[in-house]
Amino acid sequence: MRRRTLLQGAVATSAAAIAASALAEESAASNLDQGDTNEMLSWQVGRVKITRIVEMDLPVPAEYMQGATPTELRKMPWLYPHFVSDDDSTLNMSVHALLVEAPGMRLVVDTCVGNDRPREITGGEPMSTPFLEHLSEVGWSRDSVDAVVCTHLHVDHVGWNTMLENGKWVPTFPKARYLIGRAEYEFMRGVDDAEQQAMLGDSIAPILEAGLVELVEQDHVISPEIRLTPSIGHTPGHVSVLIESEGQRAAITGDICHHPCQIAHPDWALGDYDPKAAVLTRARLFADWADQPILVIGTHFAAPTAGRILSDGKTLRFEA
Repeated sequence: MRRRTLLQGAVATSAAAIAASALAEESAASNLDQGDTNEMLSWQVGRVKITRIVEMDLPVPAEYMQGATPTELRKMPWLYPHFVSDDDSTLNMSVHALLVEAPGMRLVVDTCVGNDRPREITGGEPMSTPFLEHLSEVGWSRDSVDAVVCTHLHVDHVGWNTMLENGKWVPTFPKARYLIGRAEYEFMRGVDDAEQQAMLGDSIAPILEAGLVELVEQDHVISPEIRLTPSIGHTPGHVSVLIESEGQRAAITGDICHHPCQIAHPDWALGDYDPKAAVLTRARLFADWADQPILVIGTHFAAPTAGRILSDGKTLRFEA
């Protein structure tokens, strides 16, 4: 019972659910066709290229981030204008996938919500976005993807694992290994939550049936340049992705944080399954990355999305 109650609480207060419940009436319709929102950003880390493919913008009322009052937000001028609205009422976020091209490998990190799924995040209506067209614009095809990483199993990170074809959910990337944390999968498949079970049914079961899933440990090494690192708290088996090539380094956060304000305030929470563990994870990783030549790429950070963590007096800031 505790497992069900805690996870339902996290799902119900996740960034996706918050945005849907607070903004559905005024913005859900515009979220269904996001053809013009993709601002193509890319970064080079040694021999590894990382490209952002946007599925949709995700404005979240600031009041839903614990501690993010207008007064506190204004104490962080570096959040403006990219990450907070001018009137301090909205945290600017997005849902995007990250394409990682390393020597001999093409990897997708997190696959967004996906088309044809009536989720909370879409106001209960299925989306129809040009996600695959954006993929082709950067020279990728469905068949060219070698691996997919799901940092965790929430609906806005697994959707394009599959696609609807002739009324059936099929793997979007039929030649890829889908790398899913063993601990994350074992936990999530036991959760009694309707939307979570729907996600497992349309986004996970088809790739399992196709024999494409590889359940991995939280420190799994994907290639000489790419590995996973444990970052639990948002979910029990959450991982982040670390990249190192030719002396350069990057980190893809996943949902250890949803917004850059949490870099200065790791105690500010949004939809964490285990808030205490999430705070410790944020504090530990941000301290490790601070003042280092590490490019930090936020999985829900609005453009410009990537930057470095720097000391700022007694706290930290994000320099995009």
